[in-house]
Amino acid sequence: MKKGILRWVSIPFLVFILIIAGCAKEEEPAEKETSEEPTTSENGDPLAPLKETATVVIAEDGSASGAGFYIADALGYFEEYNIEVEFATFANSDEMLPAVAAGEVDVAGGISSASFFNSIAQGIDVKFIADKGHNIPGNSYFTFVIREDLQDEIVDYADLEGKKIAVSTQNAVDDYIFEQMLNHAGLTRDDVEFVLMSDFGNMLSAMANKQIDAALQIEPLITQGESEGIHVRFHDATDFAPEAQIAMVLGSPVFLEERPEVAKRFMAAYIRAVRDYNDAFVKDGDNKDEIIDVMTEYTALKDPEIWQDVGVTGLNPDGQMFIEDIQKQYEMYKANGAIQGEIDFDKVVDLSVTNEVVEILGEYE
Repeated sequence: MKKGILRWVSIPFLVFILIIAGCAKEEEPAEKETSEEPTTSENGDPLAPLKETATVVIAEDGSASGAGFYIADALGYFEEYNIEVEFATFANSDEMLPAVAAGEVDVAGGISSASFFNSIAQGIDVKFIADKGHNIPGNSYFTFVIREDLQDEIVDYADLEGKKIAVSTQNAVDDYIFEQMLNHAGLTRDDVEFVLMSDFGNMLSAMANKQIDAALQIEPLITQGESEGIHVRFHDATDFAPEAQIAMVLGSPVFLEERPEVAKRFMAAYIRAVRDYNDAFVKDGDNKDEIIDVMTEYTALKDPEIWQDVGVTGLNPDGQMFIEDIQKQYEMYKANGAIQGEIDFDKVVDLSVTNEVVEILGEYE
């Protein structure tokens, strides 16, 4: 069963630290509890269920890239390990990241942006622990579309010269994809008209009213616009950004360091769920209808027929990320003057729990 959504009231991070400090003066530090965290079972199973139920809080907004969380919940993988998950929602990453760093939230999804990297550069401690979204060649979740009536005029990327192109952000992953496309086309930002349009739904309306010529759009609106004759999918984002990392699973250092056995079993459930997702959408497996039922329950896209055709977000079945691409995104935002401070990616990226789980489960075929 899908767990209830928790609405967190953000506590200013400084106040949170002061409260903790005050408590520390009054109470002796409690001994770390380990009864819920077996390292192995009596038969040597390194992923034996926890002895006591452990609660893991996930910050997730119902986006399709959270499929690993939803499937693991719906199919009982978390429950198998004696883990109960609770979903929390936040208005934005500025509220979410301090909660993850403080251990109020154990796991979250992060989207590349200058503000996201700025928070980390300024001392917010979170870890990138697994893949949560990248484009799949030939069927990208996140790619360009052009107006239906311009498809004979705009045939190649260079034909976008002089056109009005809607992009949802500046100095975030959408803008990075846009920049990669321009480089691929041999164009500069001065060669096109950049239209900042934060709402993807508004892009559909603007396209229908011929206010824009092209847009960097997401699913399911790509499929919806095609079905309504508003736009057509324009090639594929992997033509120019084949290893673009769109989103990452974030882990709280408190969670990873103080509850390592819970974290390991949580990641095992997540990886198993992501493999089910790949079986369904990449391999078009027999489980596709079951996985679509889960996605319609947990996300805003409720039409199972559209899920049959939608370009799904890529999720690596072994949890691996395109780390070099994350660094390239950071460098672009920094070059644009949007980031103050430095990030040591050797400290921020931590695939240790993911790699340990994959070693136990075996690599995906």
